[in-house]
Amino acid sequence: MKRALGRGIIIAIGILLQVLLTVLIYLFLINKLVVIHVVYNIIGIFLILYLIKNSKNYSFTLPWIVILLLFPLIGTLLYITLGRNKFRSKTLKRIRAHESENKFYLKQDEKIKELFANNGRLKYISECSKYPATINNKVDYYPLGEIAFKEMLKELKKAKKFIFFEYFIVSHGKMWDSILKILKQKADEGVDVRVIYDDLGCMASLPKDYPKTLEKIGIKCIAFNRLRAFKGVIMNNRDHRKILVIDGKVAFSGGINIADEYININSKYGHWKDNAIKISGDAVWNYTVMFLSIWNSYRKEDEDYTKFKAEIKNNVKNGFVAPYGETPLDSDAVGENIYLNIINQANKYVYIFTPYLIIDTDMINSLILAAKRGVDVRIVIPGIPDKKIVYLVSESYVEPLVQGGVKIYRYTPGFVHSKVFVSDDHIATVGTINMDYRSLYLHFECGCYMEDVDVIKDIKEDLTSTLDKSKEITKEEARPKLIKSFFQALLRLVAPLM
Repeated sequence: MKRALGRGIIIAIGILLQVLLTVLIYLFLINKLVVIHVVYNIIGIFLILYLIKNSKNYSFTLPWIVILLLFPLIGTLLYITLGRNKFRSKTLKRIRAHESENKFYLKQDEKIKELFANNGRLKYISECSKYPATINNKVDYYPLGEIAFKEMLKELKKAKKFIFFEYFIVSHGKMWDSILKILKQKADEGVDVRVIYDDLGCMASLPKDYPKTLEKIGIKCIAFNRLRAFKGVIMNNRDHRKILVIDGKVAFSGGINIADEYININSKYGHWKDNAIKISGDAVWNYTVMFLSIWNSYRKEDEDYTKFKAEIKNNVKNGFVAPYGETPLDSDAVGENIYLNIINQANKYVYIFTPYLIIDTDMINSLILAAKRGVDVRIVIPGIPDKKIVYLVSESYVEPLVQGGVKIYRYTPGFVHSKVFVSDDHIATVGTINMDYRSLYLHFECGCYMEDVDVIKDIKEDLTSTLDKSKEITKEEARPKLIKSFFQALLRLVAPLM
């Protein structure tokens, strides 16, 4: 905590200096150079028109429009210096270039393509998002982190060639220390062990020089998107993915990070409801390419990714499995679009796990429309919040959804961290993508879309059993009091920037 506080203070000072500099420029210009103030007003108007014309999501761009309207000069300076930062960042430019180049490795098998020729959901993932669907896979679903953890240890011990490890949070304790022991052992055996963790996610749990610590014991390591005091809004773009690939044959993903609360040790928020999946088969390749795209944007060491592609001998043919990535560096909100496709095409039911519920008007309208046409729409959110302000914003979305016929449940034993959709007994997606602006628009994320895979029955069973432990929010409970409602409205205005 001392390390985190120290780094946090430095970063906060840097951000404060940027804000103060912006304010000083504003005061100087408005008092000394009225003409420039007028010019910035005109620029602000053009920026607003640009946002209106090019925005694909007004809920996300509305805060910028409000700031530009109320504070033209400050808003213009902030948008020019911060709002478009990701297109000037060297880090993000490299990642975008590698993600674009590496789509070459993600080719859809033409025979499998013929099998889903009339399936718009799979066609979108395969053709538009460029993540191929596969059929030769075995999928296991783990309804709790502690169950998944045991399987992760078993598979890690089997590693012979390489281990790719990418997580938002890594924190010392039973979980990480057990994994680290195996990683060190495997590195000593000559296994290529690579670790990516997010610098913000691990600010309170790992020292700043932790990559050097791992390198000394033979583990290659990258801290994603280093926090720096004058880096601006680029710090908003975090690596929220959870990926573990072993020898190209097995991959783990899902909601769990690598910290003890995810396996229900010392959880401060009651019972921690999380999940993970294990994939054995051709779909592992999608996760491998996702990892290598990030890795090689920092450390260019792999000229040919195919050396990491395993030859899968089993022939399972177990429905369609399509792991996919979400990136803030393109114009396509893959994660949200997959969620919307599931909701909009559901016939009987859609059950959802999400820790946060901060959604745009498209998602709100789709959920309500599905409920109105007779689809049983149920969403499970935490009963005990981990972030009170964020939870307060989430609660503000509960009222219109409940009024529109969507059933929302609080998981009374504790905190829900799973990100899961299941629909009509044959469609599901499991991954890292929360139903909030950060996951849908700002972070690097991943998910696994499945159709007609036998494990979907296990996913549904997990959701229905969790619903039995949860309490439905009534219309009366969903309606906030006046002062709370006003405060929530203010928070919702800035929710996309939170």
